[in-house]
Amino acid sequence: MQLYDKDLLSVQEVRDLVEKARVAQEVLSHFSQAEVDKIVKSIASAGIRNAQRLAEMANKETGFGIVADKVIKNIFASKGVYEHIKDMKTIGEIARDEEKKLRSIAIPVGVIAGIIPSTNPTSTVLYKAEIAIKSGNSIVFSPHPSALKSIQETVKVIRQAIAEAGGNEDLVGCITIPTMQATDHLMKHPDVALILATGGSAMVRAAYSSGTPAIGVGPGNGPAYIEKTADLRLAVKRIMDSKTFDNGTVCASEQSVVCDTDMAEAVQKEMERQGAYFLSETESRKLGEFILRANGTMNPAIVGKSVQTIAELAGLTVPEQTRVLVARENGIGRGHPYSNEKLAPILAFYTEDNYEKVCELVRKILHYEGAGHTFSIHTEDDKMVEYFALRIPASRILVNTPSALGGIGATTGLTPSLTLGCGAIGGSATSENVGPMNLLNLRYVAFGRLDLEEIRKEVPSPEAVTQTLADINSASVELIVKKIIERLQNA
Repeated sequence: MQLYDKDLLSVQEVRDLVEKARVAQEVLSHFSQAEVDKIVKSIASAGIRNAQRLAEMANKETGFGIVADKVIKNIFASKGVYEHIKDMKTIGEIARDEEKKLRSIAIPVGVIAGIIPSTNPTSTVLYKAEIAIKSGNSIVFSPHPSALKSIQETVKVIRQAIAEAGGNEDLVGCITIPTMQATDHLMKHPDVALILATGGSAMVRAAYSSGTPAIGVGPGNGPAYIEKTADLRLAVKRIMDSKTFDNGTVCASEQSVVCDTDMAEAVQKEMERQGAYFLSETESRKLGEFILRANGTMNPAIVGKSVQTIAELAGLTVPEQTRVLVARENGIGRGHPYSNEKLAPILAFYTEDNYEKVCELVRKILHYEGAGHTFSIHTEDDKMVEYFALRIPASRILVNTPSALGGIGATTGLTPSLTLGCGAIGGSATSENVGPMNLLNLRYVAFGRLDLEEIRKEVPSPEAVTQTLADINSASVELIVKKIIERLQNA
């Protein structure tokens, strides 16, 4: 009975939060661009001021990641996102084309439901609050239960920042009684216009099945190819830095390293020199049985944990200075646990005879898990970049950069974001790094340019059409005859 009451309370709380958010958004819809930008700037400043404290809270509550790296993520989600969006036109008329006599007006969607994961809880809240309000919307968060306290504290910081900037703090709300019923009710609430879902595959599927428009992102499982022209030391450094960043909790982080077979020894030696520990066959099998659950999904016990903690949990003994665990892998799919996404400092290691076979391997990995997400390549050959970019089913092709930071736009020119679209191939509504422009609709004002009589003048007469077809057919016959003669002459 107590659990039943909790469910009822959580559903009622959602109704109250959505109603308050709806009223606050209605007021915000009459704000000028400058007034909206003032609120967004206040949120960014508050995020920077509280970055350390919120990082410590998230780490303590979830047990995931590294405090120093979570500080970086909080600052990225605050300052990095703000610097990118601060000059965007998102309120009122945002574009005018005098030649086409066309005007574009930004229309907020309304109340957004924000699903927050436990891996990046505080940074994701800061980022989503900024882009939601920048585009004229309000947002109600559904927090992951294991990160409830740190998410609530982040929302408290944001609400205060909104009030200080002259806005209604109810523009941002958060469920305090997290239940499945509450999240389901939030996603299906008639006054919720859009779902912005960042989380596991089941949650994203639920968002898309809710009947409410949704932007959800699938899992990452990004392979990293070290091509033969790469600066090997630098490539390995970038991969190691990326995979150890916040203990691998960023979905764009590398999940496997691939190289040509004749480079395998050199790549392994360089990785070992920089702190990688290559597991023996026995160790690999033992850890492989631990990192996945019986149903084939990732064991949450490894998420965001250090190498030493993972080794201890799996009953392994590894050198104290080990930064990343590496397992040689020769297959993809069930029975090959290292071919899955591993949000921890664990990498699969593949080799293939040449780049064509590497490309096919990478395609298979991503189609198994991570389609549409991210692929990284380390090379000095631009032709290799073009070859893979045209063939790999990923929305982000990252070149010579740490994948975790490059994918979210911290070390690349991509939109700074903590929600990375995977496109249709990955089951997402967008392939973009989600930003404010994804959270608004465009209303077009189109002035007449032609009258019906002018259009009729452009339509050719039946006689003209007949003559044109005759000319085309004639030219085609002449061309065929010419080619036949050329072949006979060259025979």
